[in-house]
Amino acid sequence: MKLNLRNPLCFFDIEATGINITHDRIIEIAVIKMMPNGDVLRKSNVLNPGIPIPEETALIHGLRDDDVKDKPSFKEVAKEYARFFEGADLAGFAIQKFDVPILVEEFLRADVEFDYQRKKIIDAQKIFHLMEKRTLTAAYRFYVGKEIKNSHTAEADTQATLEVLLAQVERYDGQTVTDGLNRKLGEIKNDMEVLHKITATDTVDLAGRMIFNQKGEEMFNFGKHKSRLVTEVLKQEPAYYEWMMNGDFPMDTKRKLTEIKLRGFKK
Repeated sequence: MKLNLRNPLCFFDIEATGINITHDRIIEIAVIKMMPNGDVLRKSNVLNPGIPIPEETALIHGLRDDDVKDKPSFKEVAKEYARFFEGADLAGFAIQKFDVPILVEEFLRADVEFDYQRKKIIDAQKIFHLMEKRTLTAAYRFYVGKEIKNSHTAEADTQATLEVLLAQVERYDGQTVTDGLNRKLGEIKNDMEVLHKITATDTVDLAGRMIFNQKGEEMFNFGKHKSRLVTEVLKQEPAYYEWMMNGDFPMDTKRKLTEIKLRGFKK
């Protein structure tokens, strides 16, 4: 079976110095780009994060400071990856929670344009959790019937995710997907638009500091203003904007907050 693609689809996986989107850095990235005509392109790099790699994360992916000291920084390869991702949708395992947010942060630091909002994002973990509720290792065992070799390396995990999504589409084709409240989210189809809608989140920014309510309005999702409209807070307490812009928030969050503020001015 092959995926029905209108646009190229980039499966990718990232290993990093930790899980803090703001402070941690990418140390390995691997991308498998599937083209609509069936061609497959691959691109991967081990990177120098520019900060020490904690031993607890090194034990997971096996990369330590000596392994990356002579490698390029993300900034040095950012334009190459921006071109590689250009015009393609994104796919991976748990990429909405970590891989996409930290990738966007790295592009922003490198001052390289990467408009993820124009891309469909297919998260195989979301489909898996909705349908089976487990992890990538279990997903690979369940759908593919094999064990992942070299698990927790970007290349192996990316390849495993590609095979998992192929098996998911084949297994669940035509089946209805419901959420935890038994609300219908759609039907699994070999169509990236459909899969994107099923796995999409209600977050405004990638870190989830702001979310959409049922009316499609942005609300804060943390702190003293949680569940309040962002536009309402910015109007009634302008200093809150400055506090967030000077605070320890991801650049993507600050950018989205600024877009909402500027939109208010235009009105």
